[in-house]
Amino acid sequence: MRGTHVFTIDALLGPVVDVGQTPSGHRRVIPVVGGTVSDGMVGTVLPGGADWNLERPDGSTELWARYEIRLADGAVVSVTNSAVHEAAAPAPILTSPQFDVGDGGPVDLRTGVYVGLLTPRLDEGRVRIEVHRLSAER
Repeated sequence: MRGTHVFTIDALLGPVVDVGQTPSGHRRVIPVVGGTVSDGMVGTVLPGGADWNLERPDGSTELWARYEIRLADGAVVSVTNSAVHEAAAPAPILTSPQFDVGDGGPVDLRTGVYVGLLTPRLDEGRVRIEVHRLSAER
């Protein structure tokens, strides 16, 4: 397999909303309030998304984030990014981004397998996600 860097998301995060203990584990909602897209595509991260983060009873963490990016040409791409990682996982954390793209956007994002390398920069209130497309070498 080979990975090709497609673009980088630098997402700004809002204050954590602590939902508390639920039957599934400890739930936190981390708002996505803005950011930038660079290194292959240019755009902005739109406010209004979030990561519905869950600390499971076994100590592992599940992330499930949904937000939109607007590219420089005006196209909007919906991003869903998920992962499950062990407690205190070293950065970068591997994620599985998927994209929902309208006809006027980069439709090649609709198919394929993508991996995100997520680096938390929580002291700065942001995360960086380097998005790579995987391909099979033949």
